[in-house]
Amino acid sequence: MSPTPVTFSSPTAPISYAWEATDEEVAARYGVPIERVARFDLNTSPAPPELALRLLAGNRFDRPISEYPPSDYRRLVAAAAARYGVGTDEILVGAGADEVLDLISKAFLPPGGSAVIPTPTYAMYRVATEQRGAAVRGVPRLGPDAGYAMDGPAVRAAARGANVVWLCSPNNPTALPEPGNSIEALLDGILADAMADHGESPVVVLDEAYAEFVGRSLVGLRASYPKLVIIRTASKAYALAGLRVGFALARPHVIELLAPYRPPGSVAVPSVTIVTEALLDDGILVENLARVERERARLTTGLGAAGWRVGPSVTNFVLVDFGTAAEAARIAEGLLSRGLVPRTFGAEHPLAHCLRITVRSEAENDRLIEAARELRQERSP
Repeated sequence: MSPTPVTFSSPTAPISYAWEATDEEVAARYGVPIERVARFDLNTSPAPPELALRLLAGNRFDRPISEYPPSDYRRLVAAAAARYGVGTDEILVGAGADEVLDLISKAFLPPGGSAVIPTPTYAMYRVATEQRGAAVRGVPRLGPDAGYAMDGPAVRAAARGANVVWLCSPNNPTALPEPGNSIEALLDGILADAMADHGESPVVVLDEAYAEFVGRSLVGLRASYPKLVIIRTASKAYALAGLRVGFALARPHVIELLAPYRPPGSVAVPSVTIVTEALLDDGILVENLARVERERARLTTGLGAAGWRVGPSVTNFVLVDFGTAAEAARIAEGLLSRGLVPRTFGAEHPLAHCLRITVRSEAENDRLIEAARELRQERSP
């Protein structure tokens, strides 16, 4: 059987990220009080940890906010190294995972180059690639019956001659990790092909923004695949998205190649201090993971009882299949009219018939479940 066809995009017309409507815009358009707007579209947590609030209230930061942050983020790097099990020379800090992705594209994607992206996945991989003047080699994922897993043989074939391979596990927006040892097998295959071709293997970027929710990281694979870069973030499991702190984890020689592209002082002093303390506090992670697991189960049951087809998830969001793009659009409008903001997908997107729903607070999730019941009744003849 031949590999799945790979699609190529032209690098001549870079795309930009499609920004979400603000709370104010949603409130104005749908006539709901702004305090009733609930963000089910951003994969964030409903509230920050108490530790962050205490540090903010007491202005207890590593240095005055009138000063720039330390150029080496030393305490933050040490805390991240201890948390992720790597050396302090194997970490690069960025203003959120998105800045790290941008730095990777600047370092490893030349104009006229190419990157492999199993689709659908996080939109910023395409944005980062095309804004560098590189082409996207898009490889369709397998269907829902296969958990939207990447097509390993097709990704491997597309990686020949590419500069970068973008992977995401657990994948956004499909909410599931790559199964078994599929990523390990892909890396082995890419290395074997590079040796057979007497060429360079691509940089493989594995975005593990949601790894804490599944309890497994593949950071150890950097020993056998020297050009592997792991992305981690404080935005999801640590409930600190507003602080914008992300990390690249890689072998020292890869970090050295990334470092010249890092802007000075891009991570603010409060962010450095709060994320450092959060990484050192096991309780924050344990508490938020337990909350997400509890509310995800309750949300899945409640939405399922209202007739929604909620897919399996190991993350802080679920993917709901409504069968058709028209029905997904109807549900989205019904939710928005109630101040509940889902993540929608464009008409040409392979998940146009779906909505992505973030696991929020108990009260917000109750509002969503009630809205699902009401929308089901509105649909009934």
